Amino acid sequence: MRLHGATERLKMHPELESIFDMRGQVALITGGAIHFGFDIACVLGAAGCHLAITSRDEERARRSADELRSRYEVDVLPFAMDVADATQVADVVRRVHDWKQRIDILVNNAGGGSIKGQCHLFERETQAIDRLIAVNLNGTLYCCREVGRIMREQGRGKIINIASIAGILGRDRRMYARSGMASQPVDYAAAKAGVIGMTRDLAALLGPHGVCVNSISPGGFNRDLPETFVRDYCDRTPLGRMGRDGIDLKGAVLFLASSASDYVTGHDLVVDGGFTAWQ
Repeated sequence: MRLHGATERLKMHPELESIFDMRGQVALITGGAIHFGFDIACVLGAAGCHLAITSRDEERARRSADELRSRYEVDVLPFAMDVADATQVADVVRRVHDWKQRIDILVNNAGGGSIKGQCHLFERETQAIDRLIAVNLNGTLYCCREVGRIMREQGRGKIINIASIAGILGRDRRMYARSGMASQPVDYAAAKAGVIGMTRDLAALLGPHGVCVNSISPGGFNRDLPETFVRDYCDRTPLGRMGRDGIDLKGAVLFLASSASDYVTGHDLVVDGGFTAWQ
């Protein structure tokens, strides 16, 4: 794998390089301007992919695209897109395909669990529930539909859906209450469980066409969280810590996007330091 734009290049045995070198491939990353999405764009850019990244904030997407272009010396296109709008999704996917005449990798990262307003199910507004599910579940499905059509015609492709351990494990909300935090809403768990189920069935649908579809379920990552919550979370995690942005998700994405995972499909890869093993 060559780290484009780096002063020191990582040298590998040719056998490993052939597995992880993705030079010239085209990757579309939704929500690719910050946090997980930016980390994903970085590792795929380092592997040589040309990148299309989306954000609801056009200026944020442009700034991130400039940084990615400079770091990795690959082509990067930024787009403003709301994944919950099926028309916008279809338009952006068409433009990405027109750009390089291919889409090799789709990473559905846009979403999130922090929606303003009440998070407890019994006080939560219907509009907030609908919006969260529209972004996290429907938006992922819209992107899979549009890119899946292209990959089916290509006879190849990798789709990676970012799910969450919230989709496979109930939350102990006492951890949130002790830190004065609003807990993730039940509709977030419903949406992410839907993403995992969608991933498995889509893998069955697209597998005969040479397309691999997998998901990643991250655990908790520490982004300026209260010390009490971090301490409680780490105490319940076998590795004794929370995830680190810029580090802990990249390997999973590289594996599932590269030819290293060519015989892996319909799988949910849990990246949580063992949190789900101890509950």
